[in-house]
Amino acid sequence: MELGNKVIIAGAGPAGLTACYELIKRGIKPIVIESDDVPGGLSRTVVRDQWRFDIGGHRFFTKVKPVEDFWHDILPDNLDFQIRPRLSRIYYQGKFFDYPLQPVKALKTLGLVESIKCLISLLYVKIRPPADMSNYENYVAYKFGWRLYYTFFKSYTEKVWGIDAKLIQADWAAQRIKNLSVINMFLHSINIFKSKKSVTSLIEEFLYPKLGPGMMWETVADLCLKNGADLKFESSVIEIFHKDNKAFAVTVKNSQGDLERIDLDNFISSMPLRDLIINLNPSAPVEVVSAAKKLRFRDHLLVALVVNDPFPFPDNWIYIHYPEVKIGRIQNYGAWSSSMVKEGTTCLGLEYFVNKDDQIWQMSDDELISMAKTELSQLNLVKNELIDHGYVVKMVNAYPVYDLDYRQNLDIIKKWIDENLVNVFPVGRNGMHRYNNQDHSMYTAMLAVENIFGQQNNIWSVNVDTDYHEMKSDNSTGRNAPIFNIGQTENDAYS
Repeated sequence: MELGNKVIIAGAGPAGLTACYELIKRGIKPIVIESDDVPGGLSRTVVRDQWRFDIGGHRFFTKVKPVEDFWHDILPDNLDFQIRPRLSRIYYQGKFFDYPLQPVKALKTLGLVESIKCLISLLYVKIRPPADMSNYENYVAYKFGWRLYYTFFKSYTEKVWGIDAKLIQADWAAQRIKNLSVINMFLHSINIFKSKKSVTSLIEEFLYPKLGPGMMWETVADLCLKNGADLKFESSVIEIFHKDNKAFAVTVKNSQGDLERIDLDNFISSMPLRDLIINLNPSAPVEVVSAAKKLRFRDHLLVALVVNDPFPFPDNWIYIHYPEVKIGRIQNYGAWSSSMVKEGTTCLGLEYFVNKDDQIWQMSDDELISMAKTELSQLNLVKNELIDHGYVVKMVNAYPVYDLDYRQNLDIIKKWIDENLVNVFPVGRNGMHRYNNQDHSMYTAMLAVENIFGQQNNIWSVNVDTDYHEMKSDNSTGRNAPIFNIGQTENDAYS
C-alpha cells in the first residue's frame, strides 16, 4: 500500500489522539475530527466551577508496555501522575462487600446460613451446569453459583445494559471478570497468590493524573497541535468516499453547518462503527448496512453532587447492587485525587446507565439532581444535609452493547471492511464496537499506525490475549467466553 501523508482521524479520544501522537513521531501531521468541543472522549475530565469529574472512573494500569511508556512520556511521575490506592466495594442490602468479591469475607458478611446456601448453590451448578454458556447469566452462574449470581451480578448488570442478563453475550462476563474463579479468589483472599499485580482485577493501586484523566488527553492534544496536527473540534465526519477498495475523501460538517471535503490516503476511525458503515458513499451492501444498524450503544448520565465532607467514605467508587434505586455506581472524586475537589469537600458522581430516549434522559438538570439527592439519602451513604449542589453531564454512545447478535453483526462488518476498505482502520471502543479499557483502545491505535507504515498487525486481536487472565494458559482462547459442555472441565474448555 502506498503510504501517502494525508491521514484523517475520526475522534479525539484515547485511540484517536494516540494515533495522532504516533503519526507525528513518524513525520506525518494528521487531521483529527472531533464532534465535541474538548478532547478525551469518555476519558475527558469535565470541569464545573472548582470541581472536576471523571466520566466513569479511569484507572491508569496496563500490562501493555508501549502504552505504559506513552503515559510516562506525556505526564511526569510523582508530579502530575500520582500513585493512588484502590478501594472499590459492592453495596448490597446496606452492607459493603469487597470488589472483586473475596469469598471468605463475602460469606462472612452474608452470615452463616446464607453462606451455606451459596456454597450449596455453587456445588449444584458445578454438578449440573447450564447447557448454554453463551449468555451472561448462565456463564456467571457457572462461575459463582446461582445464589451469588443473583446477589452480586444480575441487578447491577441489568442496570448497566437495560436488558435481561440472558440477552447479553457471555463475552461481556469473560472480558470483565478476567476468568476469575471462586477457588482462585479464595486462594487470593488468604494470600496464596503473592503478587496481586499479576491479576488485573485485583490490583490495589494505580496511576492517576492529579487533575483527572482529561489532563492526559488535553496534554496530548496540545502536543499534537504544537507539532503541526490539525484538530477540528465541534466537527463530524458525515460522509466517507471510497472506490477501488480504498477510502479517498471525507466530508466534514462543523458546528455552523458548513461542509468541507478533505482528501485522504488513510483513515483511522474511532467514530462508532455503526456510523462509519452508514456514512459510506457509495453505500456498503445491504447486509453490511443492516448489520451496522443493529449495533447498539448504552448512554451514560452523570449527576455530580458536591458534599460538604471530604471523607464520606474511603472508596474510589462503589457498585450499587440495590434495585430500589436507579444509581448504578458512585464515584468519589476526592478519593481519586484531592486536586479534583475544593478543600473541605468531595464530589460524588452518581452514574446512571440509560438510553437517550429514556424518560430519565429527558428530565431537566434540576429534576435529575433532586432525584440523585433522594437516592443517595435512601442508601444512607451521606447525610442529606451535607449535600450542597450538583451538576449533570450526559454522554451518548458510552458503551457498546454485547447483545446476543452483536458478534454475528460485527463479523459481517469486519469481513467487509477487511476486503473492501484496505486503508480504513477502526480503532478504540466505539470504532471497534468492543468494550475496551483505555489502554487497549490506545494499543489498537498504535497498531493501526504501524499498519499504515507496512506492518500486518491484526488490530482485532487486541483485548483477546491471555495476559490479563487470572490464570495464564498457553491454550487459552482469550477474552472470548469459553463454551463448557456438560462433563467438560474448565481447563478442557480452553484446549
